[in-house]
Amino acid sequence: MEQSFINELKSIVGEQYTLTDRESLAVYGYDSTPELESRPAVVLLPGSAEEVARIMALCHGAGVSVTPRGSGTNLSGGSLSGGGVVVQTSRMNRIVEVDEENLTATVEPGVITSALHREVEGRGLFYPPDPGSMNISTMGGNVAENSGGLRGLKYGVTADYVMGLTTVLADGELLRTGGKTVKDVAGYSLNPLLVSSEGTLGFFTSITVKLIPKPRAKITMLAHFPELQQAALAVSAIIAAKVIPATLEFLDKVTIKCVEDYSHVGLPLDVDAVLLIEVDGHPAVVAEEAASVEEICKRHRSSFFQTAKDANEALKLATARRTALSALARLKPTTILEDATVPRSCIAPMLQVIQETARKYNLTIGTFGHAGDGNLHPTCLTDERDKDEIARAHAAFDEIFDAAIAMGGTITGEHGVGLAKKRYLPRLVGESGIRVMRGIKQALDPKGILNPGKVF
Repeated sequence: MEQSFINELKSIVGEQYTLTDRESLAVYGYDSTPELESRPAVVLLPGSAEEVARIMALCHGAGVSVTPRGSGTNLSGGSLSGGGVVVQTSRMNRIVEVDEENLTATVEPGVITSALHREVEGRGLFYPPDPGSMNISTMGGNVAENSGGLRGLKYGVTADYVMGLTTVLADGELLRTGGKTVKDVAGYSLNPLLVSSEGTLGFFTSITVKLIPKPRAKITMLAHFPELQQAALAVSAIIAAKVIPATLEFLDKVTIKCVEDYSHVGLPLDVDAVLLIEVDGHPAVVAEEAASVEEICKRHRSSFFQTAKDANEALKLATARRTALSALARLKPTTILEDATVPRSCIAPMLQVIQETARKYNLTIGTFGHAGDGNLHPTCLTDERDKDEIARAHAAFDEIFDAAIAMGGTITGEHGVGLAKKRYLPRLVGESGIRVMRGIKQALDPKGILNPGKVF
């Protein structure tokens, strides 16, 4: 990239917020996806929507690619630049407004997810989406990837809470969609199109999300199962009983051992699976649902059932689940975390496929995830320097994703397509699906400068 162009970028954001040194570019050459590296030519840290718009207009005129980036927690290579400009959002980190009358919050894209949680919960309100990376991931990244989380079963995912967006388009023009109104059917519904677009259609500069009243009561439980299939069948039975927990999480034996070695919370090492279950809402309903959950788990041969005695113990159990990836990552140098997602009724056969595939290819795969909504995270512990093992890992995931699709599932429930899963997308959506998506991309980004090379 020519120095004269970099100087024009500097004039927009300032020299101290224009990074071109080798160390910074090396850092921004990675996100949380294994095996992938792609260093940008320059990294910019704008402080306002106006600066983002000027950057986009300048890059559009020069045909230079732009990759939006939050905290770099992406697990599909979506925040890697491909050699162009990375626009990082950490300075755009204001919670602009919490509107208690309309039950909304408006934030800039660089707001850390858990910071929004703390702000609204201090006012008796609740923003449910809680990705596992919520203590570091940003709201802009959550919207771009349509992040889920542990509470997705009952409360849904990010898309269910996005009410309004201000988006800078590829040419620098501002697009405002939605707002604070509960109902709005004027024209095409553009918010859902922009959510999940992985930074390929626009750059979010303002996000308005729906809030709900904070649940009055919560009970957290942990059920141990001697066999994997028993846990999977218990999940299906809980849902069939019309109990919808806020959280219904699954950890297999490999994951349990790693988490216990890492966090020492007292997880059992002699079982094949545990379920972390949380019910919330009105105190009377919560008590009734907790009793139903316990009865169902025991009916499905749970060997031990624990109810957290207080908020601290509940937090301890939930935190243990959130450390699953970190705990697994300690075992080997490379951790390939995936998210094959199937209908809830297919959890048991999907877990069986994962186990059989791991044995077939002689791999260590730990599985955890959001069992209540069918979003499983088979996690292969490997070493990218071992080319034979890496090849076996990719072959295994080919079979796992094919099985998920055959069961009516999908190749990604919350991590996105990015670079890592491009080859799988045509298997899921077919030629017509790819053609429609390419047409949308062409309409909004005719020069193809926004996060190029992702999704397709």
